[in-house]
Amino acid sequence: MLTLHYMPYGEIEALTSEDRVGKILDIVKKNRILLLEGRLKKEEETELIKQTMEAIDDDFKGIEIGTIDPAAKESAAIVEKIKKSMVNMLIGDRGGMTIIGPASIVKEIKQDPEKIQVFTDVGKKKR
Repeated sequence: MLTLHYMPYGEIEALTSEDRVGKILDIVKKNRILLLEGRLKKEEETELIKQTMEAIDDDFKGIEIGTIDPAAKESAAIVEKIKKSMVNMLIGDRGGMTIIGPASIVKEIKQDPEKIQVFTDVGKKKR
């Protein structure tokens, strides 16, 4: 069975970076694919990967992570980029969506600024 867990940004907004990473990792280690509103900060992504590497064992094989943010097109005007940066500073980076899943289920995430594809392997049932 494939379980998707949607997490609105407001659920992690008040948490410290360490607590955000811990909460995300706890969800993914339960074999759930997390759909997070917005994005993690670069240092939070780095910490998530670091903690994931430390947690790898026979049962937990790691994570796959992908982010889509249609507003982050490289062709966006400089004024739009500045405006977005100011909004992010005030209310957090709620733009786009981050998908994080256990590597044992999520085999690949393909992404571009306008779409994201998640390829899974949930196994076949034996009859």
